[in-house]
Amino acid sequence: MLEAILIGLVAALGKFGDQLGSLYINRPIVLAPLVGLILGDLEAGLVIGATLELFFMGAVSIGAYVPPDVIVGGTLATAFAISTGSGTEAAIALAMPIALISLAIGNFCNIFNSIILRFTDKFGEQGNYRGVVATHWIIGLLTVVRRFLLVFLGFYLGASQMSGFIDAVPEVIIKGMDAAAGLLPALGFAMLMRMILNKQLTPYYFLGFVLSAYIGVPILGVAIMGTVLVLVKFDFLNPNKAKLATSEGVIQEEDDNEF
Repeated sequence: MLEAILIGLVAALGKFGDQLGSLYINRPIVLAPLVGLILGDLEAGLVIGATLELFFMGAVSIGAYVPPDVIVGGTLATAFAISTGSGTEAAIALAMPIALISLAIGNFCNIFNSIILRFTDKFGEQGNYRGVVATHWIIGLLTVVRRFLLVFLGFYLGASQMSGFIDAVPEVIIKGMDAAAGLLPALGFAMLMRMILNKQLTPYYFLGFVLSAYIGVPILGVAIMGTVLVLVKFDFLNPNKAKLATSEGVIQEEDDNEF
């Protein structure tokens, strides 16, 4: 019971981060280690969290696209994998189905959120600032409570059944999931590159590839070189940049006043 409550609070923390700003504590790489710490296996939580982060790397809301529920999927999948001793393969197999089920439940609950938003419109027309803020927090807290209940009930009621389900899965499928885990980094980065890669960034991508594949520079070294390139390219190291921008602003202001 206590473990189920704590794991549910981990999921609630992941969503509550949105109420405090985009802190990115809703990602598996943050939530899974917390689950592992609760269940007494921090190492497994770190490994599963890093793997699921690559798996869900492209699961971000862009435009009208609503991604699967990474919070519930990642948290519950990690909890089931660690509690049953099944490892990363089971977490990968369970994460997406759980995330999609939670997404469907969330879409149904959004019907009630739309009703609350009608009061937000009324408060806005009346100039009632506190009423607008209150409805914002009500919707946010309902979303937090929903994720807590889904994870709490899912783990508390389903841990034993999930153990039997995983034991019944053929070994060939588990091995297949293990092989798929090795492809996740490439898949995750490919999904990310589809969104951000352009002609200006392509040379830097190939530069990092050459440094890593042919020269043997470690990933950390490539990351440090990339940071240095960003600092140089955007002129962050120029101590006169702020002064120059300030002086230009003064000159522009004077010109505007003269006009």
